[in-house]
Amino acid sequence: MNMQLIKKFDHRTPAQQRIQTLYHTHPLSPNQCTSIVRQMIDAPLPLVWSILRKFSNPQSYKQFIKSCDMVSGNGAAGSVREVTIVSGLPAGKSTERLDRLDDDLHLMVVSIVGGDHKLLNYKSTTTVHEEEGEEEGGRTGTMVMESYVVDVPADSCEEDTCLFADTIIGCNLKSLAKLTEKLARQDVGTHNALVEEDIDAPNLTGITLRGIC
Repeated sequence: MNMQLIKKFDHRTPAQQRIQTLYHTHPLSPNQCTSIVRQMIDAPLPLVWSILRKFSNPQSYKQFIKSCDMVSGNGAAGSVREVTIVSGLPAGKSTERLDRLDDDLHLMVVSIVGGDHKLLNYKSTTTVHEEEGEEEGGRTGTMVMESYVVDVPADSCEEDTCLFADTIIGCNLKSLAKLTEKLARQDVGTHNALVEEDIDAPNLTGITLRGIC
């Protein structure tokens, strides 16, 4: 595909292009793959970031995490957590380290450092920035962008690996949007009740992929 066609079908806004160039462009080894998932949220950035940045409580919006135990640290950079995955996914535990947390840039970098799964050398970068709606005079919302780098398992392929990771991230960000948009419409005092709300998880049949499961 030539550069003119790439530009024609590139629907990223200038802000997204700038953020992606700064924080979501990753060097790759020959056996690695990368991708990026975006989610526009109709909620204020401070609210979205306040939930996203809580390294000790990912289950507040990540539907596939049953529980989280802090192994070390208090949620600042360098902290390590062990999460328990809900049944039905090809993993039981995942050990994750918070490599970077920048409240000024609204930037979070997390690496998977252990667990009974095949997501080896997985590192995700998440950024949050304000962005106006597509329509003229549209409301300002919050754009969340999450990219990652991960090894491709020897018995899988790049397409399957990215499909699996993209699907999980996409579900997480949609859940984050649902939670924060509801919070934005209601009193902050309802936050704890909403976090405990039972949200139906999507059916993951078909993404327990060869080489990942």
